[in-house]
This record gives sequence, structure tokens and C-alpha cells, in this order.
Amino acid sequence: MPAKLISIRIDGTAEVSALLDKTRDAKALLVLAHGAGAGMTHKHMAATAEGLATRGVAVLRFNFPYMEKGSKRPDSPAIAHGAIRATVAKARKLAGALPLFAGGRSFGGRMTSQTQADEPLPDVRGLVFFAWPLHPSGKPGTDRAEHLSKVTLPMLFLQGTADTLAETQLLKPVVASLGKRAKLHLAEHADHSFHVPARTGRKDPDVLDEILDVARDWMLMHAYA
Repeated sequence: MPAKLISIRIDGTAEVSALLDKTRDAKALLVLAHGAGAGMTHKHMAATAEGLATRGVAVLRFNFPYMEKGSKRPDSPAIAHGAIRATVAKARKLAGALPLFAGGRSFGGRMTSQTQADEPLPDVRGLVFFAWPLHPSGKPGTDRAEHLSKVTLPMLFLQGTADTLAETQLLKPVVASLGKRAKLHLAEHADHSFHVPARTGRKDPDVLDEILDVARDWMLMHAYA
């Protein structure tokens, strides 16, 4: 089914676009925020949304205000958090009885975890992160993860072992410190875009299938827990 175009009002001052990928057999709905450099229609976002939809998880992907305006400079955290809250509120209406999840790719995932840490997102049952950016490339550290201790929801981290924005040796103890509420799935040899070198014998679609299967299983496990 083609994605349905939706408009979302943010605090009565701004409006952004969203796309709903949903099949009739959907068993959950995920609000999916995009990364810093590409909006909701980027091929990776589209492949993720469409892939989850075919697996029974509807996806509401949306643009942050800066992306809607065509700017390359990401919004401030306050504006990004407001956009996430507005989209989750819209998703609650669209979801009906479907269990609701939130998350995002890279920057979008970090903004979602910050939003949840500041004030819980209503009715959201868990957070799903695609390549959560633990630190800038070439500047390893864990300061960005400090707010995660305030998140009490279940969290799923889907990461590549060659991700230069989340070195595995740093990410593993961060996730471990969150206890049973956090799960880390590592895609071998995948980078921040979940790309794998040809020498590995794997192809990018194989990695995407792997992480989407994990995401679906995890969400459905927590959907009716």
C-alpha cells in the first residue's frame, strides 16, 4: 500500500509533513524520526518504513521543522522535542488500539530518547533506535548517553559494529548499565548507514532484513507484555 501523506501541527506555530506506512494486518505502530542529513523520504527511511510495514508494524515517519523548510541546520533540541511530541500525539489518534512505539535513525533516535527522558511520551511502550549516535565521528565519548538513565521504558539499540559514531567498546557498557530494559543488537561489519563492504559476503539488504526482523520481534514482544 502507498504511504499516506499526513500534516502535523506543532504547538500551533509550525506544520510538518508525515507519511504513514500501514497494512491492514498491522499489530503495532512506530513513530520514526529521521537523521540529521536526510528527511523522511530518504531511501533508508523509506526502506525501513516499508520493510516494517510488510512485517506487521505500521510506521509514521515525519520531517523535523528544519527539514520541512529545506534547511541543512538541524533544529534545536527544544524544537525537535516538540516535533516528536506532536507526532506521537498524532500517532496516538491514528493507532487506535495498536500498541505505540517511538524512535528514530541517528539524530532522530537521540532526540527521541532525550524527549522521553525529559518527560515520558504518553502511551509509548518502548523506544527503537537505528544507529543511535553515541558520539561524533572521531571523538569517542559517552556524554551523550547520560540522559538514558532517566528513560524507564524498554529500549532497543540496533547498531553496526563498524559505526564510527558509536564505537562498540563504548556502546556495550552504556547499554549494559541500563539493565534489563535495554537490548543491543549488533550487525557485523555494518557502518552508521548499515552499509557492509562487499568483502564480507553480505549485502546491505541482508543487513536491513536482519535489523528489521529484530525490531519487529522486539516490538511485538513488548506490545502485549
